[in-house]
Amino acid sequence: MATLPAAPLLTHAATATKVKDIRLSSHQGYLRLVFDLNKSIDHSIFTLDKPDRVVLDLKNTNMTHGMVDRVGANSLIRRIRSGVRNSNDLRVVFDLQHEVKPRSFLLGPSGKAGYRLVLDLHNEKASSAVVAKKQVGKKKALRDVIIAIDAGHGGKDPGALGKKGTKEKTVTLQMAKRLEKTINQQKGMKAVLIRRKDYFLRLRQRIEKAREHNADMMISLHADSFPDPRARGSSIYALSVDGATSETAKLLAEKENAADLLFGDVNLAVEDEMIKEVLFDLSLTGTIRSSLDIGDEILRQIKYINRVHKKEVQQAGFAVLKAPNIPSVLLETAFISNPREEKKLKSAAHQRKVANAISKGVANYFARQAPPGTWLSASAGDYKVRSGDTLGSIAKRYRTSVENLRARNAMHTSSLNAGQVLKIPVS
Repeated sequence: MATLPAAPLLTHAATATKVKDIRLSSHQGYLRLVFDLNKSIDHSIFTLDKPDRVVLDLKNTNMTHGMVDRVGANSLIRRIRSGVRNSNDLRVVFDLQHEVKPRSFLLGPSGKAGYRLVLDLHNEKASSAVVAKKQVGKKKALRDVIIAIDAGHGGKDPGALGKKGTKEKTVTLQMAKRLEKTINQQKGMKAVLIRRKDYFLRLRQRIEKAREHNADMMISLHADSFPDPRARGSSIYALSVDGATSETAKLLAEKENAADLLFGDVNLAVEDEMIKEVLFDLSLTGTIRSSLDIGDEILRQIKYINRVHKKEVQQAGFAVLKAPNIPSVLLETAFISNPREEKKLKSAAHQRKVANAISKGVANYFARQAPPGTWLSASAGDYKVRSGDTLGSIAKRYRTSVENLRARNAMHTSSLNAGQVLKIPVS
């Protein structure tokens, strides 16, 4: 590829987007370049090999001559060149030391920052080395899947109030503890509570705690309210990056997100740079799709113990669901503003029913989608059920327990059907 001429100040400067600055930062496994802009931009990116290069095209854009020289050579980039393309466009070429995986996204104005184009160059060579290193050595023991349980509200934030004075923060914590106990009774699963007592946590702190526990899933428990006391039923929500599925979902998300405005000093309702990046990752990796799958499984179980207010998983911009790479759902267990449902929410028996229903939904999901390296993802083989088989006889044949057999296959009864295929758990 011929060397590109230096990019001059273009004659279309009055209408063009201007690159005001370029910033480089190094992170574990990738380099990040941030192009500070005076307005929005259209861009495209592609790679070339022999030699390895990344090409960034910026439509109707100009840049001061020599600006790319501010980014010096490093372990990943040998040099950067820029030039004019199609009279009005800007092309930036990154000559690389080796192959990378590029990712780019545009950020809108936030605080004192204006428009920014972010280009991440992921070091494929380093990633391969890390994977290879992890594969060396003794085989690791299979781990449990981790379910983070978030009891909504707490401390100075009571949440919704029932007609009899029941506080949402109280019943959500009670249900969270019952759910923790129920999940921990199942082989291959471990529950962790985001808050164990009555204290306030900002929404971002809840996300951070789930990440600290390396959670594979997060469930946020709440109790809905509505001016009309006749409103009743349960509903489940997942995150949306494209707007809410209904006006109700939008209003509910705004109400839940407002907790930080009322009681904290962090406003996660504002999409700052970190949140924008998180949303990009979520939509890219399919985390939201997994959240919807989890929500469907829980909803199928909840309908047996309570009226379902929304028959499908709803979506909106809930801040507490924005944990990177952790599928998350928010469950409105019932309407605390409905006297009949308020009474049920306070009932220990009903709380246990809610916990059991959620646990079944979680087990059903992980029986299909458990992360690699977990006990629930491993299998010593498959067995096709024959007429006359029982769980006891199959467990004895494969030297395992009935409890393990049921846990590995998310079985909630002991009944079997001829032709049914069971996963035989690893002992």
